[in-house]
Amino acid sequence: DNFLMDLVTDQQNVEALLDALMEIHLATLEKVCREVGDLADILRFGDDLGMDSGPFMSPEIYRKLFKPRHKMLCDYVKKNSGMRTFLHSCGSVYKLIPDLIEAGYEILNPVQTNCTDMEPEKLKKEFGRDITFWGGGADTRFVLNRAAPDEVKEHVKKRLDIFMPGGGFVFNTVHNILPEVPPENIIAMFEAVEEFNG
Repeated sequence: DNFLMDLVTDQQNVEALLDALMEIHLATLEKVCREVGDLADILRFGDDLGMDSGPFMSPEIYRKLFKPRHKMLCDYVKKNSGMRTFLHSCGSVYKLIPDLIEAGYEILNPVQTNCTDMEPEKLKKEFGRDITFWGGGADTRFVLNRAAPDEVKEHVKKRLDIFMPGGGFVFNTVHNILPEVPPENIIAMFEAVEEFNG
């Protein structure tokens, strides 16, 4: 909470902290790109930027404090490796997606479709040509853990109908499959994918 308030009230110290973190990240990236840059397909960054109702910060604050640093990281990866840049960010990041694309992220995960403004149709229509969605294929919060197997199948096929056309989609659940999910629902989910792919 204090850090989120500092984004508005103490930007000088926030920038100093972010710059120190950038030094660490760039040193790590140098090693990663040198050692596995031509072997690995993706490089995953984790930086949760959203909550259920929207981003943790305004797009303006993201653009000022985070976007230039994210761009620096993505540019480094692209210049020094063959890896694609993958951002894991939970929550509603819809308002930030244009900036995430401009910063250089090529893949977004987990695509938390039950959050505000994160409807699959909207995401695919507006951003499907510019970023790959890695997730959003099965809702683990309200469907996979609660629905009957036939409802799970229908849900997954509907998601595939939305996300698959034109590419730019890697099937994955929205979040981890939790222990309380009935095994038959997991089977139904994978059967739906197999049936969809023929």
